[in-house]
Amino acid sequence: MIVIFWLSFFIVFYTFAGYGIFLYFLIKVKRALKGKPVIPFENDEQLPECTLVVAAYNEELFIEDKIANCLKLNYPSGKLKLLFITDGSADRTPEIIRLHPQIQLLHQPQRAGKIAAVHRAMEYVNTEIAVFTDANTFLNTDAIIKICRHYADKTVGCVAGEKRVQIDENADASAAGEGFYWKYESALKKWDSELYSVVGAAGELFSVRRSLYQDVPADTVLDDFMISMLIATKGYRIVYEPEAYAIETASENVSEELKRKIRIAAGGIQSILRLKQLFNPFKFPVLSFQYISHRVLRWTVTPFLLILTFVLNAFLPNNALYDTIFAAQILFYLLAFLGFIMEKRQIRIKALFVPYYFCVMNYAVLMGIIRYFTKKQSAVWEKAQRKQN
Repeated sequence: MIVIFWLSFFIVFYTFAGYGIFLYFLIKVKRALKGKPVIPFENDEQLPECTLVVAAYNEELFIEDKIANCLKLNYPSGKLKLLFITDGSADRTPEIIRLHPQIQLLHQPQRAGKIAAVHRAMEYVNTEIAVFTDANTFLNTDAIIKICRHYADKTVGCVAGEKRVQIDENADASAAGEGFYWKYESALKKWDSELYSVVGAAGELFSVRRSLYQDVPADTVLDDFMISMLIATKGYRIVYEPEAYAIETASENVSEELKRKIRIAAGGIQSILRLKQLFNPFKFPVLSFQYISHRVLRWTVTPFLLILTFVLNAFLPNNALYDTIFAAQILFYLLAFLGFIMEKRQIRIKALFVPYYFCVMNYAVLMGIIRYFTKKQSAVWEKAQRKQN
């Protein structure tokens, strides 16, 4: 029992903190041996032609602002195309886009899901690079330049931008927790990228070489993750570019964030089953290590081990070490429960948001696993409601 406890405790610690510490150490060693990575030079003549692809479904509340944001993006004249696809939208989204002749619009009344729309859009992309972004996120002015400069390196097959969550002073648990999570994720992605490759891209902002793009099955839940990782399996790197970022508001509340996280967790299990080749360290020595450490553990065993660690700790011999660990766990979960109570009463105590969000996130993984294996997770995107500005 003691061996199982310590093994479980180690995996939990490694998943949420140890990997980041070890990764930071590896980066320090790599810099000492090879120096800091060189930032690619932004040369207008060398920047490739690219198409910005926006899949929008019933986004009439955001689409005008999104269009304005896209039209303000800096990029060499004649090298950036804008392509919006609105399949299935039943509101005014297509009508609003048609008012802007600079944008190529694809629309059909049938809704087949986001990934089907993206596949259809890619048939019209004839530029070297395709950049994907969500309709309800807003890019910084130089985002496309910062992304596309990396393609001067022929080993780069995909570039992931940074997701930033807009948080105000009165942020609730969904906003504060999501914002803290993405700051930590961004740090890990920077180090992953510097060590070798990011482990997957987020749909808010990422890009691929058109020649490497591969359609994923229509029932794929995490299409952005799968599209990017399939490129990684071909031997190309996924680079992280924090100077290209997409800003979005947080989920409307914790319930909406939970819905989103459960879907991601179900998609994570699906992706793991479909990317079995990445478990081969002989073929992917560094990428396998990064993939298992950063993704697989979070999406599979670690939430179960959190429970197991707590239960086993209650039955371990009484001594100062075990009692301290058990007391720390009890305190952490009490803070999470208080966060839950305060959130229900709309009392904002930020110190309680992180433990509460952490528990919500791991609960979502458990529910996502159940949803996937009970075949209750559809690939059709069900948008989480976002806070309005």
